[in-house]
Amino acid sequence: MLNSVIVVDDERSIRDAVEQWLSLSGFQVKLFSRAEECLAQLPVNFPGVILSDVRMPGISGLELLATLQQRDAELPVILLTGHGDVPMAVDAMRDGAYDFLEKPFSPETLLNSLRRALDKRRLVLENRALHEQADHRSKLEASLLGVSPGLQTLRRQILDLAGLPVNVLIRGETGSGKELVARCLHDFGPRADKPFVALNCAAIPEQLFEAELFGHESGAFTGAQGKRIGKLEYADGGTLFLDEIESMPLAQQVKLLRVLQEQKLERLGANQSIDVDLRIIAATKPDLLDEARAGRFREDLAYRLNVAQLRLPALRERREDIPLLYAHFSRAAAQRLGRSVAPLSGPRLSRLLSHDWPGNVRELANVAERQVLGLDDHEPDAVEPGQSLAAQQEAFEAQCLRAALTRHKGDIKAVLEELQLPRRTFNEKLQRHGLTREMFLG
Repeated sequence: MLNSVIVVDDERSIRDAVEQWLSLSGFQVKLFSRAEECLAQLPVNFPGVILSDVRMPGISGLELLATLQQRDAELPVILLTGHGDVPMAVDAMRDGAYDFLEKPFSPETLLNSLRRALDKRRLVLENRALHEQADHRSKLEASLLGVSPGLQTLRRQILDLAGLPVNVLIRGETGSGKELVARCLHDFGPRADKPFVALNCAAIPEQLFEAELFGHESGAFTGAQGKRIGKLEYADGGTLFLDEIESMPLAQQVKLLRVLQEQKLERLGANQSIDVDLRIIAATKPDLLDEARAGRFREDLAYRLNVAQLRLPALRERREDIPLLYAHFSRAAAQRLGRSVAPLSGPRLSRLLSHDWPGNVRELANVAERQVLGLDDHEPDAVEPGQSLAAQQEAFEAQCLRAALTRHKGDIKAVLEELQLPRRTFNEKLQRHGLTREMFLG
């Protein structure tokens, strides 16, 4: 329940009286003597109401209202007026003020107005949250393509975790899209306007790792020309993505653990600590606890990083997504290279669906680009060892349904005619493959 109220009034006696009334009624109250202070400290999407005097030195209540209207036209502002200011206050309501109270006013009058305003604010913020969630879902579906159950689960988990201030460990095979998932966690969370810094731990020589991560002062070691900001410090306020975290040298693991515990770091060659506020998203292929048992990774750091874990399904585990991904990569490559996209033949689709894809999505993107370039000399291997005929048939059937629905933009009658299926059989197949008509409406 919303119960936050900001009171802006240059008269201390008014501020103190209002604070006492509201605090006794369970409101959280913040006081300002000047509008300038209120504007400087007001958070975005403030979950409450502004209560402001009209006549104040500096920025007046009416000027405060005008500024707040530009920032958030739906933020309720209640004006406190003297007797001579009533006509002015009525005009202010036409300009967006929620209400005005003529001094002196009773606590009951104030409380009634505030409760109505807070109810309105609650509805506004709930509606904004719903629109934001829908917008995030739409953008995430465009970023992480696929309709397989595994990918739908992953998207839900990303949206659940994006707004939480916790470190996340991403598990997945090479080429499965770990950095893309890390980027989504950043972009759909409260740090989206801050830096996203990516570092591949396997790509840095051990002797340079500390300087890369923590930075250094001029002359900290031979060849250290000038001061350098490290990745941890550069990501302050945002997100640091550490790919292949299992490759981090043990000596640096100890120092990273200390940064996570204390939210402070020291550059090489410096004696002063620097405060840092960052979220760590780490990615690994092996299990970090298995690495810890083998003596290659610190167990305490593994637990610090693995507050929440996301598992990325391998491409062979979501074969129904292959045609959609292949079409996307082909279009992107064709646009970039100025080429046309050839229709996907049945035999080629069968090869795509039956291939093992050890390189996952990255390998599929490479195959699509080669096809656009006309380099078909390295087709995907035929059938994955252990892949049953039934499983291959299921994946192919799902693709045929999806392709027909896409062509006809969800027109069920047209799809039934093309595939020559009874309606009941068609509905059963849709349900089995997790498809709905709404997914394909044009």
